Amino acid sequence: MSRAGNGKPRVAVGADHGGFLLKQELVARLRDNYEILDLGADSCEPDDDYPDFVVAVTKAVVSDEAQRGVLVCGSGVGACIAANKVPDIRAGLCHDVYSAHQGVERDDMNVLCLGARVIGLELAMELVTAFLRASFSGEERHLRRLQKTQAIENRSLQGSGE
Repeated sequence: MSRAGNGKPRVAVGADHGGFLLKQELVARLRDNYEILDLGADSCEPDDDYPDFVVAVTKAVVSDEAQRGVLVCGSGVGACIAANKVPDIRAGLCHDVYSAHQGVERDDMNVLCLGARVIGLELAMELVTAFLRASFSGEERHLRRLQKTQAIENRSLQGSGE
């Protein structure tokens, strides 16, 4: 993962009210090794909506303001669905360590989604660490699959699902 000006990789993090407390704990623990762009929520507001935080985090990743993103909502599902609507975002909902690193190594996942009502802090830290330490393999078969996935996205953006 490329590094910010201070030598630390830059990670964009966001959460709605369902993921707020877990996000706060993750940010506090990650600051030693990563430059964190905390893109909200800044307080636990029951009426906030995860798509607003998804937009902020994915914008940071797509614009290269951050190398990777982490999104937390209650289940992780809503954030993952919304994130994957953004071109060039490859978000995965992970609740096991294997998927968190394999998603990067084989699928070039750039946003990790977590469910705060599904997992606890220690597992969340293991998942985020595995995700952030992983690198895309660049193997021919993984590149081929990534190109095919990108072609699906491009066709959809052009209005043709074929």
